[in-house]
Amino acid sequence: MALLRQFAWLACLLLWAGAAQADGSIERQVKAAYLYKFAGFVEWPEGSFAHPDSVLWIGVAGNDALAEQLEQTVAGRSVAGHPLGVRRLRRGEAPAGLHMLYVGALERGAATELLAAARGMALLTITDLDAGHAQAGMINFLVADEKLRFEVLLRQVNAAGLRISARMLAAAHKVVPS
Repeated sequence: MALLRQFAWLACLLLWAGAAQADGSIERQVKAAYLYKFAGFVEWPEGSFAHPDSVLWIGVAGNDALAEQLEQTVAGRSVAGHPLGVRRLRRGEAPAGLHMLYVGALERGAATELLAAARGMALLTITDLDAGHAQAGMINFLVADEKLRFEVLLRQVNAAGLRISARMLAAAHKVVPS
């Protein structure tokens, strides 16, 4: 129940300040908080980390402002004994070594290419893509009832060998079964 309250708080924060922050800073803060929280509710398969205290890497492509906000959000924090790190991906860079990948405002072809490169990896992909392309990600941000929410596509999650906590699934706006 606490997780649901945390996710609801994040969504309400965006709603409350959305109109006041035309520059998107509140939205970035909420997305960064979501990304940080997601890390705590995902299990990666054996061998995803070289050591029990290896860095959990979150890649950000197509949104440098969000990457900067995420760096501030996760600074000095860890999840399950893994310190958190943020890596900005540029066009053509491979997502190798990442555990999570946020794909933001990239040109459609670049986003498709990056998500295709992530297929088959134990890599949680999160997008902001429109409905036609969102099916390539595992978690998709969307606005529902004027709140930032997320949906989870279990087929992609399962194909990557990841497990998402039932508590996080309960907080999702929508869960698409496998």
